[in-house]
Amino acid sequence: MPIKSVRRTERFQKEYDALTPAMKKEVKDALRDLLVDPIPASRRFHSLKGYRNPKLFTIDVTMNKSHKISIEIEGTCATLRRIATHKEIDRAP
Repeated sequence: MPIKSVRRTERFQKEYDALTPAMKKEVKDALRDLLVDPIPASRRFHSLKGYRNPKLFTIDVTMNKSHKISIEIEGTCATLRRIATHKEIDRAP
């Protein structure tokens, strides 16, 4: 089911505001791709396993996989939880 709307948590917004302008552009591009059906494979959009909430997903922001966005999906709405380095998201999505 394609994603039709996006919400941001306060934590996501705070982390986004701290990014460089270049990284903010990368995030915008990733969010644009999130709304495409199907999501481009290069974004490595996938669910997270091992967490109690089965609706947690991540999408790569940069092509070198240095940063990811963690997302909770309910129906056609994606809630952006965090934007951080790959390692930080793996530790605490």
